[in-house]
Amino acid sequence: MIQKIRLASGFFTVGIWTLLSKVLGFVRDIMIASAMGSGPMAQAFLIAFSLPNMFRRFFAEGAFNTAFVPMFSKKVEAGDSPENFAREAFSGLASIVLVTVLLGQIFMPFLVLAMASGFADDARFALTVDYGRIVFPYILLISLAALLSGVLNALGRFAAAAAAPILLNIILVSAMYLAQFMGWEIGTALSWAVLLAGFAQMALVWWAAHKAGITLLPRRPRLSPDMKRLAIIAFPAALAGGVVQVNLLVGRQVASYFDGAVAWLSYADRLYQLPLGVVGIAIGVVLLPDLSRRLRAKDDTGGNQSLNRAAEFSLVLTLPSAVALMVIPTALVSVLFQRGAFDAVDTANTAFAVAIYGAGLPSFVLAKVLAPLFFAREDTKSPFRFAVVSMVVNAGLAIGLSPYFGFLAAAIGTSVAGWSMLALLWFGSRKLGPAAAMDARLKGKLPKIVLASFVMGAVLLGAAYGLAPWLYGSSLRYAALGALVAIGALVYAAILIGSGAFRPSDIKSMLRR
Repeated sequence: MIQKIRLASGFFTVGIWTLLSKVLGFVRDIMIASAMGSGPMAQAFLIAFSLPNMFRRFFAEGAFNTAFVPMFSKKVEAGDSPENFAREAFSGLASIVLVTVLLGQIFMPFLVLAMASGFADDARFALTVDYGRIVFPYILLISLAALLSGVLNALGRFAAAAAAPILLNIILVSAMYLAQFMGWEIGTALSWAVLLAGFAQMALVWWAAHKAGITLLPRRPRLSPDMKRLAIIAFPAALAGGVVQVNLLVGRQVASYFDGAVAWLSYADRLYQLPLGVVGIAIGVVLLPDLSRRLRAKDDTGGNQSLNRAAEFSLVLTLPSAVALMVIPTALVSVLFQRGAFDAVDTANTAFAVAIYGAGLPSFVLAKVLAPLFFAREDTKSPFRFAVVSMVVNAGLAIGLSPYFGFLAAAIGTSVAGWSMLALLWFGSRKLGPAAAMDARLKGKLPKIVLASFVMGAVLLGAAYGLAPWLYGSSLRYAALGALVAIGALVYAAILIGSGAFRPSDIKSMLRR
């Protein structure tokens, strides 16, 4: 019971902080859209900012942490000098990423072409190279922050790690206000703000780890037996992370050949990343260390409970979000982004992408539920093989469909590849024993959650039609969107309760926690 409470508490701690971060991210992107629209400066900054984020996911949040967190969790569980192992990992990661930063500064023009070759011989290219050189050292800071966050998550301390991304959004929003006040170029101001935010994020999680009894300082890296084991486990995960990044590269390359598309896909990505971040990342961050501890203790029953409740929690929030993104994307994009330099054409194109991403949202979240089952058993090879298949699907669709669907082919490839990855993870997990099985409770609730989501979608369509005079071009559009969301939430909750999927006491308990 205590473990269940801790797991649920962890989900909500990470989820609430991530929600706040995503809301501030919306404020940030609304300001970027208003100030720069989908023009060259916006596209240049968005590609430049994606460079350190791509390498961060590859080095820290991807390969390194998926190998590091289970090993560190086991050392914590066994009381086997986890701090020394964390220091070795910290120094090793710092050395690798520092070399990457230096090479990136030298070869930045080639990196930009690898990300967006459609920018070649275009004003966007020089801007992206300039911004890229400023923001690229962010990789070092945020990679080390990600490792420190992994340490905190493994120790069951989720708040600081989940709150750190908020600093990025606060600093970027502040930089835009300051740039407008001082008359600075917004793209340059944002680029320097990214670097400042990296220092702030790393400082926050370093101090939190220090307070938790783990003080990590740089030292000469060495190849100890633990580090050899970490490298062996991380290598397939690094390959899998590379595959994921190839998927992102393919999408950006396709988008770079359509003027404005890089910005449209980026703003659409922000919308579907809200539920993905709040639910998927919260589940993944909390579930991986919890599963690692349970499987080490050979507690398959407890692991199965954790996995099924994570899936249930994900579905009850993700399915209605996906349906909403598919049925009312124009209303969402118009109210949130259409102002200043972001016009009706930008709204229409972004809304198309939002609807397509929405169709893939459940697969993205559920993949984050299933993947920790493999990583907790230190199996990084299977997810790599699955990711390769997913990459082929994505690249084939994004490139093959671009002559017919334009930049939307990138979104189609992403969503279809997400479902392919989920299917492979699901079938692969069936070989991992009883911890991976769907329990009776989840089987009973799933059809009711699906029914409630689709009925809610039908109601949202009708409500959006009725509220159209207030949703578009009215000073009451925020209130109209709030009413639309409230109608959807009330209908969804009523059907869940009426069908017996959840009792009022269950919802109250969830809100109370």
